[in-house]
Amino acid sequence: MRDLFDLHEARLFRQACRLLADREDAKDAVAIAFLEAWRKKAAVRLVDGSPLPWLLTTVVNTSRNVERSRRRYRALLARTPAAAAVDPPVAPDESGVLASLAQLPGVERSVVVLVVLEGYSEREAADALGIPVGTVKSRLSRAKARLRDGMAALEASWT
Repeated sequence: MRDLFDLHEARLFRQACRLLADREDAKDAVAIAFLEAWRKKAAVRLVDGSPLPWLLTTVVNTSRNVERSRRRYRALLARTPAAAAVDPPVAPDESGVLASLAQLPGVERSVVVLVVLEGYSEREAADALGIPVGTVKSRLSRAKARLRDGMAALEASWT
């Protein structure tokens, strides 16, 4: 397979560059073509003892797929609304909030970080931590109660 790559890579790359504007996409198309050749080695059709025509056809098809994917991605980005500028929340003392979070036990803090700060679902957090969803829910509930108590003490110090 290495000999096949060394023999035909440059020609396949030139063909992909003709079809794709981005050189990195062209490299990807060539790599995918060789992967397909390896994966379907029993089905590769030889013409005059050479797999080059099959590889060229595969590069053309792969290049079209890459371009379609790029087009869909650009269309998705165009449809996605721009993020609105959001002012950071105003708090008299953010260090108190961070201190309350830091005082949580590590297992509860990790759940709060994943679910509340990172936006993971409870299921995703459970999978990431390797624990049941019910455990995530109970740890999150306990953490929220502790944070509530810590925030109440913090608010009392503001007045």
